[in-house]
Amino acid sequence: MINIYNTNVETNQLEEKNKIQKGCWVNLVSPSDEEIINVCSELKISTDYVKDSLDYEEKARIDTEEDDGTVLFVIDVPVIEKEGDSYTYSTMPLGVIIVRDDYIVTVSLRKSIVIEKFIKSKVKNFVTYMKSRFLFQIMLENSSAYLTYLKRINKETEIAESTLKHSMKNRELLKMLSLEKSLVYFTTSIKSNEVVMEKTLRGKFIKLYEDDEDILEDAIIENKQAIEMGKIYSDILNGTMDAYASIISNNLNGVMKFLTSITIVLAIPTMVSSFWGMNVELPFQNNINGFAIMVAISILLTLGVTVWLKKKDMLD
Repeated sequence: MINIYNTNVETNQLEEKNKIQKGCWVNLVSPSDEEIINVCSELKISTDYVKDSLDYEEKARIDTEEDDGTVLFVIDVPVIEKEGDSYTYSTMPLGVIIVRDDYIVTVSLRKSIVIEKFIKSKVKNFVTYMKSRFLFQIMLENSSAYLTYLKRINKETEIAESTLKHSMKNRELLKMLSLEKSLVYFTTSIKSNEVVMEKTLRGKFIKLYEDDEDILEDAIIENKQAIEMGKIYSDILNGTMDAYASIISNNLNGVMKFLTSITIVLAIPTMVSSFWGMNVELPFQNNINGFAIMVAISILLTLGVTVWLKKKDMLD
């Protein structure tokens, strides 16, 4: 899918266009091969820039062609998916191609929450013809998105932990495992983005303006905060998972101990009755109260063993 946007210089409003023109923003979302060839041909850029950005395993990096001044920035952006009553978090690459001083192209496998904010004009001072500012604003909004989702992951962890205090269900444990995996994705991607932003700040790949440089510095600061938050939340979640694994193991041992004790208690009357089932001379066999005596003996032995097991904390 191809969408072309341009900021109206007079009204400063974002407008969607039908064709590519100087100063515009081209947004590609899961484009077809034909769309890739057409856009790259018109902008006179290599198709590798677009195809690399569509590789799900692509690492955050910067690539440039010094001959024509085209620069590719690949950063990892957060992705959220709803599965039933819960959410799963992961990341995907977002390619930002600055084509000389004429165009800016964003490429992604699917719609991104970061890019959607620009389309809906929710980003202050955003204009398509200021390429450096647009790139830095994307980085800033991306860092803010990571912070938001990290807080949400922490909140979901607290909810799952609260539920586990009352019920050791596999669903909650699997939820925490999924959140742990999400934190691994996030922390890895955030650290990769930090490298890209630090390289960008040197001014080697793109021209830096004083006002725009402040935006990039804010993005780096928020990204560092996200790294620290991700590390803290990951450590907390790992500790919680280990603690609950120990609790579950301890509970299982308690259940096995209780069942073993019940088995011993039930074996007493069975053992006593089996003695009187033998075809040999037995005590009380000619006594009219023999059966009652046998039952009484079974009860007394059972109570005795039960009291002994209780004192040994085997029936708790």
